[in-house]
Amino acid sequence: MDERLAMDIQVIKTLEEGIPLVTEPFKEMAQGLGITEAEFIDTLRRLKTDRIVRQISPIYETRMLGYKSSLVAFKAEENQIEHAAGVINSYPGVSHNYLRDHDFNLWFTIAVPPDSGYGLTETVRLIAERAGVKQYMLLESKTIFKIGVKLARRSEINDKEEVTTSGKVFSPLDDTDKRVIRVTQVDIPLVSRPFAHFAETAQMDEAELIGKLKDLLRRGVIRRYAAVLYHRNVGFSANGMVVWAVAPELLQETGRKMASYMAVSHCYERSVTEMWRYSLFTMIHARSTQELQQIVDTISRETGVSNYQILYSTREFKKVRPKYFTDDYYQWEKVI
Repeated sequence: MDERLAMDIQVIKTLEEGIPLVTEPFKEMAQGLGITEAEFIDTLRRLKTDRIVRQISPIYETRMLGYKSSLVAFKAEENQIEHAAGVINSYPGVSHNYLRDHDFNLWFTIAVPPDSGYGLTETVRLIAERAGVKQYMLLESKTIFKIGVKLARRSEINDKEEVTTSGKVFSPLDDTDKRVIRVTQVDIPLVSRPFAHFAETAQMDEAELIGKLKDLLRRGVIRRYAAVLYHRNVGFSANGMVVWAVAPELLQETGRKMASYMAVSHCYERSVTEMWRYSLFTMIHARSTQELQQIVDTISRETGVSNYQILYSTREFKKVRPKYFTDDYYQWEKVI
């Protein structure tokens, strides 16, 4: 492995772990790798240009903001898919929207603000109506066992890690919290003192803004401040949502076991319906469909869960970090 590639991997690992909330974060990260701040920022710019790093920003915890969210599955006719995907994407609270190889073929995540005029269920119904979709499911999360993609840390396909859940409870946000969230939920500027830029926009002191970010992190409003990668461009070309039918009395134990696999980036218990009896959802990223199947086979064998389906993503219609506390939500409701 040449020196530049080795350093790129170290930079990516550092970015996935999280940005330190200090005046000069890139300098601190560079020192940990034995390079200069300028070298670190130059490497980061190149990784963004080469579409390795997608975005670096806070990952806000939707429920800790008071938003209601859900995974939604639409069953769209083949000739409706493009139109339906466009309608789904037009809602500002939709962050991910994928075409998957299943009768329920459009899968998206949606977040609705606490003061929405319609609420979650009615908003989804309106989107379905505009999209021409008659059959759909809201699959709300009940238990979060794991959330967080860290692709650069993986080596062997069956690597495991210890996973803990935060257990943080919702606390109301004040106006300053919301102001900081609004200005920081964009890509971090690649300059020596990026938080000074955000502080100027928020009309705050730099130290005050950093202190507020630390407070939001402590309270669980920010999950982490980190990079998201273009997973296909770092070698993880197979993306499968694996759904498992698990007996209710085994859900907690099974969820914790599945979450321990590093190949599993997300693991949730979700609500079931008459149309959908799979209660446990895992997202798995692998280098090929064969590798993904190997991972699933291992998880199935070790947990004893044999009733599952793998839903591969065949097209990405939308993947962004949602913007919170903006007027876009209310403008959408005005014109719906």
